[in-house]
Amino acid sequence: MQKRLILMGAGAGVAIILAILGLNTARNAAGWQPITQTPAERLEMLAPSWRILQPATPGPHKAAILLSGCDGVHDNMDYWAQVMLKQDRAVMILNSHEPRRLDRAQAWRAVCAGQILPGAERAGDLAVALTAMHRMSGIEPDDTLILGASHGGWTAMEFMAGLTKNTPPPGLTAWPDKPASLAAQIGPVVLLYPYCGILSSGEERRWPEGTAGLMILAQKDSITDPEACRKMADKLAGKGVGINVTTLAGTDHGFDQRERSSLSPLEFNQPARDKATKLVTDFLKGFESAKPKI
Repeated sequence: MQKRLILMGAGAGVAIILAILGLNTARNAAGWQPITQTPAERLEMLAPSWRILQPATPGPHKAAILLSGCDGVHDNMDYWAQVMLKQDRAVMILNSHEPRRLDRAQAWRAVCAGQILPGAERAGDLAVALTAMHRMSGIEPDDTLILGASHGGWTAMEFMAGLTKNTPPPGLTAWPDKPASLAAQIGPVVLLYPYCGILSSGEERRWPEGTAGLMILAQKDSITDPEACRKMADKLAGKGVGINVTTLAGTDHGFDQRERSSLSPLEFNQPARDKATKLVTDFLKGFESAKPKI
């Protein structure tokens, strides 16, 4: 009898936990965040943790903002920063994890599980960072590149879709600048193996004019569904968004990242990263050549 009661109690506890997780997932899907910050408060939180890298050439420079995956900033962000510096862009590596202490005690796993900091909410970080970077000296106020890996790609798509709304991203009391002004600052968007699942709504609205996207998927992605991303890209293309999709054969999620959790089954793939690098640099050249000449 006592054993039965213990089992019943344990089962009830599991049911309660699952119910809480389900409600929290539903809250994230609905885009409701009960704790909000002003843009100034978000800026104060983020600024100490982001990193700015400047090219060696004289400015002003176009900019690039890099968004890591759900496990936080790792070596792949440093790698892509160097690629962008070679493109003569000033780079911001935007760290959404450290200011929230999500880099401690593997708290980032809750981000990967979609329980905290969903892409729509993190889009507020990008809005604040974009506004702040364009107020820095030596930065050109247009054609900023956004590169997001995995959760960062989800964030980038949510941000792009959100620019056509008057309501700010969940968790912000207001946009840090008018959405039209933010949209005018954006150029190419690079999405590396992004999350395109049920919580993602990045295809719901058309991206701003003058932007274009490159989505690089991993054929054997064991974390996100590349087919869902292809369908999302098709929907965006149907709305008139210029987005190219390339799938790297035989490649798994996070192919460009060496640093991993000790239990991670993912592996760094040098040839895949090399291919992705060429795709990105060719995309940037094509984006520049497609711009109307003044």
